[in-house]
Amino acid sequence: MITGIELIAQERLEQQTKHNRSIADDCIYNTQGQLSVAAGILAQKNIPDSIKETLVPKGWDGPIWDKMINKSYKERLIIAGALIAAEIDRLNAIT
Repeated sequence: MITGIELIAQERLEQQTKHNRSIADDCIYNTQGQLSVAAGILAQKNIPDSIKETLVPKGWDGPIWDKMINKSYKERLIIAGALIAAEIDRLNAIT
């Protein structure tokens, strides 16, 4: 069985390698809490379909967000964990 932390680490690596999201990019484009806000939204067990499109973090691509927010609860938790790690990486990079 793969543990939660291992799944989150795999997702974080995928964000960086497959989706080309770098810490430097996050330092430029996610300066207003978008990573932690997105993580908080994705970690919700139930997200009403009627409001999903209104929850796109500022400056994020709508279709990519739509793909993330429509994943299963478990998959969203994994992404949320990786986004928290990305926010910590961003904070470490700016201090």
